[in-house]
Amino acid sequence: MDIKVDGFYKKTSVKDALTVILSTAKTSEEVIPFENSLGRILFEDVVSAVDLPPFDRSAMDGFAIKGKDSFGASQSNPISLKIVGESKIGEMPYVSVGDLEAAPIMTGAPIPKGADAVIMIEYTKELSGKGLSGELEVFLPTAPGNNVSLKGEDVKKGETVLKRGRFIKPHDIGILAAIGKSRVKVFRKPEVAVISTGDELMEVKDWGNNNEGTSAKITDVNSYTLCAMILPIGVPHRIGIIKDDKQKIKDAIKKCLDYDLILISGGSSVGKKDYLPEVVKEMGKVLFHGVSLRPGRPTGFGVIKETPIFILPGFPVSAMVSFEVFVKALLQKMQGMKVCNTYPQTKATLKRKIASEIGRKDFVRVKLEKSDSSLLAEPITSSGSGIISSMVKADGFVMVSEQLEGIEKGFEILVSVYPDFVDSPS
Repeated sequence: MDIKVDGFYKKTSVKDALTVILSTAKTSEEVIPFENSLGRILFEDVVSAVDLPPFDRSAMDGFAIKGKDSFGASQSNPISLKIVGESKIGEMPYVSVGDLEAAPIMTGAPIPKGADAVIMIEYTKELSGKGLSGELEVFLPTAPGNNVSLKGEDVKKGETVLKRGRFIKPHDIGILAAIGKSRVKVFRKPEVAVISTGDELMEVKDWGNNNEGTSAKITDVNSYTLCAMILPIGVPHRIGIIKDDKQKIKDAIKKCLDYDLILISGGSSVGKKDYLPEVVKEMGKVLFHGVSLRPGRPTGFGVIKETPIFILPGFPVSAMVSFEVFVKALLQKMQGMKVCNTYPQTKATLKRKIASEIGRKDFVRVKLEKSDSSLLAEPITSSGSGIISSMVKADGFVMVSEQLEGIEKGFEILVSVYPDFVDSPS
């Protein structure tokens, strides 16, 4: 789906922009050790090649018996059984249990041939001649099948234990170990190149050499922030700072075309040195430039030789918001994840009106505070797209629909909450 680019001011809706972005997603797979698969997405179903447990085994410490031999047993009328060879953990049973016979057994040991139940040790008493030549008194009837874990009762051979697209959790690692699945096929995490552009940018390490008040240089914030945002769902590669020079930008992009995705920030608007849309258009195709989102309006997106490339705003907050709304969705789809908001959400009452306009989606940063049994949300006042501290101070954010002309004070809203938010004690 192509959207005609007619200058920056032809804004694309967030919904249409996402449709275009997600249509470019390509996936690939890799095989990794199962113990390293936590948090990854399965590329294919995992089918067990074995029964689990692989043999009938005891669920208790006690004695393996034929259940029918214990029928009628009581405290006043115990039944006497002959003790035969023991069934040991880690060894297949060499012993058989016949009528009126019992074999000592521990939890997890294989059930001897002929036995079909385990009587718990608490309901028995060994008589004189202890050991394999002794006798056993049984004081409680035990039905066949009692305290026996049957072969395949957990997982049967040929059963699908984990399905394609599953987000692997700690207990999934456990079942992979149990069925001996030492390597698993997962979606490969996208490799993402991150570039910042701008003559005004300098490396963080050079901050000390920048004489305050005598230089107009600022540190590169975007590449570090974007790499940190990529890390949970992709593999970031910080390429660094490129000057506002068309050829240098082209050369940098060419070197990154083997990555799965390119993020390049700065120079995305319509100023004299805002070269990015023009460069992407010359090297490939711009699918849209300018979105109905605040902050983040100058965001663009294109494809160069099948490599998707985001043209992100230079202001840090705009770049972060564009990542949350657009980039994260593509990274999720590229590795088989469900495209969704990853933050927990809570209801809160708005303390102050949010101003907005119809036709534009607003990303509003809010502070949360506890009031009696409810939460209050207050929009952060200093919310310009260059005010980094507004993101640091926020406990979460609200997405204001394009269909709303603001939200009035006192309305209940849905807040996406950052993970470090903790309710203050009342």
